[in-house]
Amino acid sequence: MARRPEAPRRPARLRHWRDWQSLAYLAALPALAAWQWVHGFAVLLYAPMLFLTLGVGVIHHNHVHLRMWRGRRMNRFTDFWITLLQGHPTFVFWPAHVANHHRHRHGPRDVARTYRFGGDTNHLRGYLLHPFQAVWVLVPVFFGWLARLRRHRPGPWRYCMAQYALWLGSWSALLLLDWRKALLLVIVPQLHGLHWLLATNYLQHAHADGRRPGPDTEARCDTAGTRLNYARNFEGLVNPLLFNIGLHTAHHENPHVHWSELTQLHRTRYRARVDPALNEQGLVPYMVRVFVLGALWPRFRSRSMMPSVPVPSESSTH
Repeated sequence: MARRPEAPRRPARLRHWRDWQSLAYLAALPALAAWQWVHGFAVLLYAPMLFLTLGVGVIHHNHVHLRMWRGRRMNRFTDFWITLLQGHPTFVFWPAHVANHHRHRHGPRDVARTYRFGGDTNHLRGYLLHPFQAVWVLVPVFFGWLARLRRHRPGPWRYCMAQYALWLGSWSALLLLDWRKALLLVIVPQLHGLHWLLATNYLQHAHADGRRPGPDTEARCDTAGTRLNYARNFEGLVNPLLFNIGLHTAHHENPHVHWSELTQLHRTRYRARVDPALNEQGLVPYMVRVFVLGALWPRFRSRSMMPSVPVPSESSTH
């Protein structure tokens, strides 16, 4: 009996057409680095390259919440491509962000909650230090998660190890090729992007309300009546440039919708239900007002929404 001919493989398709912007960022960053590697350092190219490292971090975040492609192969290729560009395995978002931050929403069991480190602050020093403090407590989470994965799901564990191998192998090869160019054009920009990625947590949650909501108010999606003052939102130019990263409440309440839908969700469902102090008109004006002017004049500082009595951690492991 003749074998049936195999159906032609359908080309991979983007889940949403707006991710052409994501693909443009993922292509532009290595192109700018490669041009400068060959032709020499150029400030006019280096500055947008640093901006693109911020974009890659947001793309990584979005790709974890909703896979970019409608096919496994392209999604896995994108995992490895982001690993190369970001200088860290993409799997870390699962234990650190999805299973921790989205589960506990800046509450007492959120491992990297901003008020864990030096109290409930919101100033420039806290913003600059938060990524280092967060890494200190998140690395044990990664290793513990990987250990459990190795015992119970060795296939996904090998996938994570492959990401580590690709990242460390790329750094080793580039450093051997030309360590000065590797540091300037690859590693330093990647570390800049990773600092931003972790510091974003401080921007979005410092001085927000980190108290644990009651069981009847812990919405899993967009349940009416959810206490929403656990996050700060930024409107303005940051959102079209960085994939609606500023619309944080809408994202927390709808973590699996495409990032392009957050604009309408923020405007129609959540903006009016968040304390007005947590809806900022723009990211840069906020940072100038709070971190720069606030260091000199108290009237420009934000006000904490946390109770005066410290909120205790609910677990000794956190």
